[in-house]
Amino acid sequence: MSKIAALISGGVDSSVAVYLLKEAGYTPDLFYIQIGPEEETDDFTCTSEEDLEMATAVAHKYGCKLQVVNLHRQYWDLVVKYTMDKVSKGLTPNPDVMCNRLIKFGCFEQEVGKDYDFTATGHYATTEIIDGKTWLATSPDPVKDQTDFLAQLDYMQVSKAMFPIGHMMKNEVRAIAEREHLVTAKRKDSQGICFLGQINYRDYIKKFLGEKPGRVIDIETGKTIGQHKGHWFHTIGQRHGLGFGGGPWYVVKKDVKRNILLVSNGFDTKRQYRSHFGVRDFHAITENPFLLEGIPYPVTLKIRHTPEFNNANVIRQGENLIIDAENPIQGVAPGQFCVIYDKEHHLCYGSGEIELLKVKS
Repeated sequence: MSKIAALISGGVDSSVAVYLLKEAGYTPDLFYIQIGPEEETDDFTCTSEEDLEMATAVAHKYGCKLQVVNLHRQYWDLVVKYTMDKVSKGLTPNPDVMCNRLIKFGCFEQEVGKDYDFTATGHYATTEIIDGKTWLATSPDPVKDQTDFLAQLDYMQVSKAMFPIGHMMKNEVRAIAEREHLVTAKRKDSQGICFLGQINYRDYIKKFLGEKPGRVIDIETGKTIGQHKGHWFHTIGQRHGLGFGGGPWYVVKKDVKRNILLVSNGFDTKRQYRSHFGVRDFHAITENPFLLEGIPYPVTLKIRHTPEFNNANVIRQGENLIIDAENPIQGVAPGQFCVIYDKEHHLCYGSGEIELLKVKS
């Protein structure tokens, strides 16, 4: 019988994952990873105490050992540093992607997971073995599928991963939790970045980078229409939270050197969309299918966590990839991860960082 480490968060998904492992005949050791804020203050609070209580109750119900693993320092050294570095440069990072790669399947593996055959989590994802090789594959629930958050894992990490609920729909998971009277059955799904709890992301950035006022310019007219408090508070494609009348206004570009935010007026201006962009540092999980230069490879892709996939062709150009999307995509931002799948959006090939091209758009 395989020895399994199960990561439990205190939410319904990881709790049902433990139930399914027990039903399959396993008794996993449970681990709760602490990665919360450095200290709790009036404006920076964390839900970790309640989460741990829930995780403890689930461990007791199923007779599993529970251990708290403090990866706080590693998280702040690796993920927070990555996030602030990208944001300060005007890019759009994804801390959750790096948390999975560097912490949950990284530092945890180095400190604990190495002593186990598999690490199980409550992610909505699956794995598939083809010709003896393990591939990351999507969940049947298009809304909850989380392969985009796992697309920076390496082959060894995916090979050791177990996703007990990955083949299920969210309503099925909820139904099991209620039927089995799990204490987490009624808990709401967590929203936002994995470690922030109730912290507002804007407040979090302000804590580290402060404010740096600059001009907001209408890209069509060249006129200054107001001020922003720091380009790092805004992302390409953003509409809400700009605070200007006569909108809607969309952020379409940042001039980081001059600390200028360029915006466009209207619901469907072409400047909000892009069908041609680059991907740098493409990270292939199992195999890189894009080995030959100049050949269009038909794929599907995502640039953010949505149920929809975009049809596109990938063309290798040197060390980078060029994306030609079938339809223009709204809010393509440098620094975002472009997650690439097969044509059937089943197998996840991997991901890389978006960079904008100066050629046709």
